[in-house]
Amino acid sequence: MSPPVVVFDLDGTLVDTAPDLIDTLNVILARLDLAAIAYDDARPMIGGGVRPLLERALEARGRLFPSAQVDQIFADYLEHYTAHIADRSRPFPGIETALGRLRARDCRLAVCTNKFEGLSVRLLEALGLSAHFQAVCGQDTFGVKKPDPRILQKTLARAGGSIERAILVGDSRTDIDTARATGLPVIAVDFGYSTSPIADFKPDRIISHFDNLPAIAFEILRL
Repeated sequence: MSPPVVVFDLDGTLVDTAPDLIDTLNVILARLDLAAIAYDDARPMIGGGVRPLLERALEARGRLFPSAQVDQIFADYLEHYTAHIADRSRPFPGIETALGRLRARDCRLAVCTNKFEGLSVRLLEALGLSAHFQAVCGQDTFGVKKPDPRILQKTLARAGGSIERAILVGDSRTDIDTARATGLPVIAVDFGYSTSPIADFKPDRIISHFDNLPAIAFEILRL
């Protein structure tokens, strides 16, 4: 029998990355002589990876750039963000205890994110979380992004698990759609970056704090 696996989204689920994503965004906008975007306005733009965030911000500022220039702006964003990836980003409350409790019951843990794999590993290492995970997979790991189910299927395989004994924990409709397409139960957090109430997308369960995750995961996985 395959081991139980709990797969996590990263931004808005495991870690509140919005402060550093938005700080970097405003550094790049300043270089382009564009006005900064307020934190509360920029936070809903997060989701799907860094490039969509950047494109949404440029659109909000009414600027259209040629594709080649957007590529360079994106590269500049990544360079600055990589150097400041954990300046203000922090794990959400209770996550380290929850991860420890899951591992104590022999769950394998993995990350499936639309962030680049290298950035994801760098962030988890900077925050002291990387040792918890058997697999960390991003949009560039397999060449597909959520909600394509293949990224989740391949993440499960890399963690040594199977669809029959796994769940996904995420914060967005994209995560829920990915889980549904893969045939996994999904637990949604209600403190992430979804622009609509997460209940609208009908996850199997919703949590408001990671203190509640282990018991629900054990129930679903029948541990």
